[in-house]
Amino acid sequence: MRVEVVSGALTEVDADLVAVALCDDETLPDLLATAPGASEVKTGFRKTALLFPERPRRVVVIGLGKRDDLDFERLRVAGALAAKQSAALSGASFAWSVPESDDGAPAVAAALVEGTVLAAQRFDRFRSRDPEDPPPPELERLVLLSGDGDADAVDREAQVARVASEAANRARELQALPANIVNPVYLAARADEIAAAHDAVTAATLGPAEIDDLGMGGIAAVSAGSAQDPRLIVLRYDGAGEGAETLGLVGKGVTFDSGGISIKPSRAMDEMKMDMSGGAAVLEALAAIAELELPLNAVAVVPAVENMPSGTATRPGDIITQLNGKTVEVIDTDAEGRLILADALTYCVRDLVADRVVDLATLTGSVVVALGSTYSGLIANDDAWAERVFGCAERTGELAWRLPLHPEYKELTKGTVADLANVSPKRKAGTIYAGSFLEEFVDSKPWVHLDIAGTAWDVGREYVGKGPTGYGVRLLIALARDLAEHSTS
Repeated sequence: MRVEVVSGALTEVDADLVAVALCDDETLPDLLATAPGASEVKTGFRKTALLFPERPRRVVVIGLGKRDDLDFERLRVAGALAAKQSAALSGASFAWSVPESDDGAPAVAAALVEGTVLAAQRFDRFRSRDPEDPPPPELERLVLLSGDGDADAVDREAQVARVASEAANRARELQALPANIVNPVYLAARADEIAAAHDAVTAATLGPAEIDDLGMGGIAAVSAGSAQDPRLIVLRYDGAGEGAETLGLVGKGVTFDSGGISIKPSRAMDEMKMDMSGGAAVLEALAAIAELELPLNAVAVVPAVENMPSGTATRPGDIITQLNGKTVEVIDTDAEGRLILADALTYCVRDLVADRVVDLATLTGSVVVALGSTYSGLIANDDAWAERVFGCAERTGELAWRLPLHPEYKELTKGTVADLANVSPKRKAGTIYAGSFLEEFVDSKPWVHLDIAGTAWDVGREYVGKGPTGYGVRLLIALARDLAEHSTS
């Protein structure tokens, strides 16, 4: 989608639809006050009305509610409502009259772009269509009409928002694709595409023989029952040169999770194609970081496997050795994510020498019980790093809630006949248990774990609906921008 920033009168905007937003204390501008449909305008949050002035031809008015309640999330929702109205009218372009806010036009414009771009995504590649009934046109152009004096700042933030939201949409596409298409090899090929598109990015993929030779027992064990061979996918972005800190991004990449021998119930198992959501997020976030040419170094690591039952599958009770030498009793083969992440985290901090790490994983059902689909669970070993990630989550609307680590939780991770167990016999603090397990593999580097099992899919927000959300992509880009700005200031 092309995003343009212009100045001038509302009547001069060239677009199929123009969007105007009003808070409760605001009224329609004079040129719209007498237009057909004006009497239907309501300023309550999410209320919409379609007006038909002479010029522009069609205007959608979107209510923002009380001004004191106006925040970036409401603006994202407004952007989504406008995008849906444009789609209903088969529009290929529409314009936003950027509303005034104490947050400033650049930040307001960015939130509108995010909501618009995210809501404009369609996943319909597998639907047949009557040749005489073509699909509606895609939204190709978004115009931002801003009265702010610094049009360059508005444009800069709008373009960042576009890049970040398009990256999130690419992650959502990966999440939505079925497991007979997206397998470990497919994700590795996507990493190669990203590297080919950016001079500052290199890709490397380890196959099953290299995984075995290095001693990545977790990745090898989880993939043992599948006909799909595992991959460890690495993208490296060099935006700051030698000597600068490296940000490590690790994402769980289980392209289908049957549970293995500890097989899942059949209900909703079809959704287990999305168990690679963390991997999709870190790949596409790194692609956007490269597109924005941010001055920092970053690596993305995705352990990609398929977890299936078979005669060669890892059994409950088996003992494996992870890359860092620690042994693990596999109590439950459906607790596979922590096993592959353990190897990936070790590889990220030891072999790739990441200075600080964030991992994203659809890891536990417990986090859905605790936090629903509103917040991801955040677990960290470093308060300052946790606050930095938390702040970015607040800004992007990809919310996270910090859960505690404590030595008593660490006791739960100890195995009976091995160093660790992947599941505790006591049904306590499942999300924290998993995070405490992962902490064993980060070599005390500043680390944040985001359990996105509740937020990666079906959150019901206006701009992502009930399917894949691309959670974490915009958060990681915001984090990278924050690190880049502070390292160069």
